[in-house]
Amino acid sequence: MAKAGTIARIGVSILSVALMVGCSNVASQQIPLDNFSAEEIYQRGEYELVNRKPDDAAYFFGEIERLYPYSEWAKRALIMQAFAYHKDRDYPNSRASAQRYLDFYPAEEDAAYAQYLLALSYYDQIDDVGRDQGLTYQALQGLREVIEKYPDSEYASSAILKFDLAFDHLAAKEMEIGRYYLKKRHYAASINRFRVVVEQFQTTSHTPEALYRLVEAYLSLGLTDEAQTAGAILGYNFQSSEFYQDAYGLLAGNGLRPEAKGDNWLASTYRQVIRGEWL
Repeated sequence: MAKAGTIARIGVSILSVALMVGCSNVASQQIPLDNFSAEEIYQRGEYELVNRKPDDAAYFFGEIERLYPYSEWAKRALIMQAFAYHKDRDYPNSRASAQRYLDFYPAEEDAAYAQYLLALSYYDQIDDVGRDQGLTYQALQGLREVIEKYPDSEYASSAILKFDLAFDHLAAKEMEIGRYYLKKRHYAASINRFRVVVEQFQTTSHTPEALYRLVEAYLSLGLTDEAQTAGAILGYNFQSSEFYQDAYGLLAGNGLRPEAKGDNWLASTYRQVIRGEWL
């Protein structure tokens, strides 16, 4: 949402804007803007935003940069153009405008918002776990930069929340693939996916299920030490989880109990995380 600095100043002057209103489709009927001031063109851009025509708004903000380069209005218009493109879901152009703002005005008040918009241009395209995860990784990188470069900005807390959600999204993708392999009885492939969740996404909501699925997969392969150890980690960290109850019942049905056994990656995880034996 547009806030702070230039982004907050969307107070449309009807008198000035009225001079320019008369074309609803900028693309099909180019308006000669050379005789208008930067402020008047800027107000027309605001007018288009208020009237839910962000593509037209982006056009007018871009014209300010062309006609009045290096002016204060051009600086304000550039961040507004990034915002307008984002409202229009034109993410590549939004990202390009935001990046130009960061390149030209890295120390300005709206730099934090430009970085936030750049991250959102990736984040807002993350719809479901079935999509390419490249966007998610790019969103994480962009959000991390907001958090690290602008920790005191009003966008930092939102960036942290979205970072956690995107991180959880990656774990969900690993779980989706792992469950698919498990259903197809490709146990080694499923174990690789669940291991990624346990080792790289252990702070997400998917870790309990990943440990339970490891119990399932390892029992199917007859690797009881690994299955018992996965159950032990699950019981230690998520004893109240339904996944622990299911894992416990699965182990008990095979005459086993949750406990750390053997010398495997899960036993190493147990020693490090639960017993604090890092060396």
